[in-house]
Amino acid sequence: MAEHRRGANLPSIGGFNRTVVLDAVRRSPDGLSRVELASRTGLSAQTVSNVTRFLIEAGMIVESGTVVAGRGKPRTILRLEPGSRYAVGVHVDPAVVTYVLLDLAGTVVASSTTSTPTADDPSEVVRTIGSAVDGLIADAGVDVDGVLGVGIASPGPIDVDAGIVVDPPFLPRWRDVPLRDALAEATGYPVLLEKDVTAAAVGEMFLAGESSARNFAFVYFGTGFGVGLVVDHEPVRGVGSNAGDAGHIMVDQGALAGTPDGSGTRGEVGAAVAPDRLVRIARERGVTFTGGSGGSDDSGGSDDSGGSDGSGGSGGSGGSDDSLDAVNRAWDELAAAIDAGDDAAVSLAADAGTVMGDAAVVIVNLLDIDRVVFGGPFWSRISSAALPAARAAIVGSPLLVPKHAVDVVESDRGADVAAVGAACLVLDAALSPRASGLLIRR
Repeated sequence: MAEHRRGANLPSIGGFNRTVVLDAVRRSPDGLSRVELASRTGLSAQTVSNVTRFLIEAGMIVESGTVVAGRGKPRTILRLEPGSRYAVGVHVDPAVVTYVLLDLAGTVVASSTTSTPTADDPSEVVRTIGSAVDGLIADAGVDVDGVLGVGIASPGPIDVDAGIVVDPPFLPRWRDVPLRDALAEATGYPVLLEKDVTAAAVGEMFLAGESSARNFAFVYFGTGFGVGLVVDHEPVRGVGSNAGDAGHIMVDQGALAGTPDGSGTRGEVGAAVAPDRLVRIARERGVTFTGGSGGSDDSGGSDDSGGSDGSGGSGGSGGSDDSLDAVNRAWDELAAAIDAGDDAAVSLAADAGTVMGDAAVVIVNLLDIDRVVFGGPFWSRISSAALPAARAAIVGSPLLVPKHAVDVVESDRGADVAAVGAACLVLDAALSPRASGLLIRR
């Protein structure tokens, strides 16, 4: 890991007028003329001229052809230069750490994974993640000076002021890990730390651009269950940036009740749909797994274990690394069975989607939102069967209070949605006029 470099850091691109212009150009794939930029941003022609000159010299926008609009000389079109800057996103999951490299337009240009290191030795965590970040950038052939920074999406709870991962329930050995500052020191890049469900919601909002919904809930299904919230185009973080703890919402477990752990008809949604529990139910229903004994009873997921953070659902002791890997492998087999049309696998995914949809109704009622987005690494593999069931559970719920239509969709960011969202935190800090609200300053 290189400690000497700083690259083109976020403050060097800062300045309200610059971010206003960059944001306007980013949201216009066909490009804008300087006259159009002045009209859209409300900035004076002279200010637009000065700002665009700086951004062209910085390589972040380029002149790209001309158009004739009425009388007068043709207007030069300005477009974003995606390959001029990059952002790294890191998602720390109990089983695997995912890394993505996004260009300025938000396109994933490279990705990689490593096994999640235990935090018995925090320095080993930093070495593993820092080396992977350096390797990702080097393998992509990207100039290190073009990297804006690193965003980290971590299970909560986090201490946003100190940049510390406190004590995620699925990572029992991760306690008070000073990930943000240590990784910044090791890599030389600015580092942002965000709760995973919030990062996913920010990524969804940022990449949607002008088509982004004003208010929506991002139902995140990974190792656990959580909800990222956006209200009036702003992510809801809460006092300690740990908003999104939804695992304790009580739901009717429906067809998931009573098996395989003897739980009752009602329970916490996080525990009800914990991936290890669903694997055990799938096995009881006749789905065949060949890749080990994933989902053993000692890996958490019982109804009384709950879930203590927004990304967690089943809580418990977190289980061994082997159990997490086994559940992940079994989930791949479950996804393959769903794709093959296995009735037991399809019905299980639908049952899980129904339960998660019932929990989402509580959020829809609470905030009066009109859009629910489902996503996450475990969701993406069962979505073909789970999404229709979740949609039916929400729009057809007798408990639904709002009378307006509610769109229920899935994220198209795939399994890497939290890592992509983490990188979008960095891009948003560089490109959005509200950048200061997202940048966690050291």
